[in-house]
Amino acid sequence: MGSYPITPATDILHELVKHKNFGVKAFQAEDEIAGVTSAIGASFAGDLAITTTSGPGLALKGEAIGLALMTELPLVVVNVQRGGPSTGLPTKTEQSDLLQAMYGRNGESPVIVIAASTPANCFDYAFEAAKLTLEHMTPVILLTDGYIANGSEPWRIKSIKDMPQIKTHVIDERSETWHPYDRDNETLSRNWAIPGTSGLEHRVGGLEKDKITGNVSYVPDNHEYMTNIRAEKVKRVENYIPNLEAEYNEEGDLLLIGWGGTYGSLHSAVRKLDAKGYKVGHAHFHYLNPFPKNTAEVLSKFKKIIVCELNKGQLAKVLKAQYPEFEYIQYNKVMGLPFSVTDLVAKSKNIIKDN
Repeated sequence: MGSYPITPATDILHELVKHKNFGVKAFQAEDEIAGVTSAIGASFAGDLAITTTSGPGLALKGEAIGLALMTELPLVVVNVQRGGPSTGLPTKTEQSDLLQAMYGRNGESPVIVIAASTPANCFDYAFEAAKLTLEHMTPVILLTDGYIANGSEPWRIKSIKDMPQIKTHVIDERSETWHPYDRDNETLSRNWAIPGTSGLEHRVGGLEKDKITGNVSYVPDNHEYMTNIRAEKVKRVENYIPNLEAEYNEEGDLLLIGWGGTYGSLHSAVRKLDAKGYKVGHAHFHYLNPFPKNTAEVLSKFKKIIVCELNKGQLAKVLKAQYPEFEYIQYNKVMGLPFSVTDLVAKSKNIIKDN
């Protein structure tokens, strides 16, 4: 882990430094850029590499995340969101970094984006981020927020035997047909040759690669091919993530959509509405790029859709772009505070009444 302290993400650095007995190497770098690039260096050397930050740091790490994407090396970027822009509200919660996580890099540079939703499932989605980045050989951004980071919840520590296996693409023997950018047919992930392995010497770097040898290439057709295959590799992750599920009701008058740390408020509001006989469902996104394959199917079963976010409507923008056949009502709050269950219930009742 290579990181630079920033509220409210610094506690991850504090925690990981305690676990040297597990082989953890925690490095406090001199700035955000050094943090992420040291992690990329560790990834090149064969380690699971992690860097942690909040919104301002994610902006600084953007170029280096593009480097990890271009070299097709595994990297987990944890962004514990806070109020912004600039220094903003460091001790308050917000969900305003989604578009930055999705698009905040130069060039065509899609990465996997997932989000935890409770203090307890931070463990699950941190593990999932590690699994996805190692199995698909591309960066993963894991979004949490200040509300989750400063919360607490009891959870049972899982046994290793109960957790899914992680299958890496590490190769340790050269074959006559080996090339640095040979790909798995299903995931399109390239193989991971560790430096110092005899016969597996190769180049990596920020310049465009030849699609087979990995050498620098300015050939136009090759650049388009590599751009497309890097995007398709992220798209194919939809085949390895669970379907989206609607809680309480799978069809009805209103679907409340959320992501990240708003889960508790939305879940509680829908539970109250359901108890009063309203046909309301709740769909919470943990996988944001790519979306689950059945997203359109879930959305189609409700008369109205309201997207609830602690920002000005970032998930709503992405949904409108990818699923323009649906209409979306937005309910947004940007005060550094979580949603009120009472307000969510009242808003939902008004929409159902108008319908």
